[in-house]
Amino acid sequence: MKKLILLAVALVATFTTNAQVTINDVKVEKSLTVEGQELMLNGAGLREKLWFDLYVGALYTTVKSGDGSTLVDADLAMAITLDITDSKVTQDKMKSAVEDGFEDSCTDAERAAIKGDITRFIGFFKDAIVEGDEFQIAYVPGKGTMVSKNGKALGTIAGIEFKRALFGIWLGDDPADEDLKEGMLGKS
Repeated sequence: MKKLILLAVALVATFTTNAQVTINDVKVEKSLTVEGQELMLNGAGLREKLWFDLYVGALYTTVKSGDGSTLVDADLAMAITLDITDSKVTQDKMKSAVEDGFEDSCTDAERAAIKGDITRFIGFFKDAIVEGDEFQIAYVPGKGTMVSKNGKALGTIAGIEFKRALFGIWLGDDPADEDLKEGMLGKS
């Protein structure tokens, strides 16, 4: 009987330990479901600027990978969550950061080809952003990039070209934050 109780406690402890990780007081789940498909945590990290901890970013994929370029180009279901951890992240600062991110993640010609999509995406940040908000950016092949805030759908943008440019902000050759990229790729 004692062994059975110890086994039960060990199983509960293992399940609890494996259920999530915590970064900067944000609980990052080990998996999430998008359009009925389960995605596994590839990695997560903290977006920092100067001495501010701006948000926790997590990448979820169907197949774990440590190669940012492969993930940016992949036509596979994946998602990024952004959990805002600092009140300094406002809608205006988010819009500006996204614009800068697109400039760094794609060429002028690529950006021109998806200009309308970029404008639409930036429009998703029209409402106030406060500490504790969570954005989910999920790509589903054949459907596009679906964006939600705190579980409420904001819109979908079709096309893998847009997905490549957007995911390149965090996983590309010139990412918004190199340490966050390493965390999302499971390297830190």
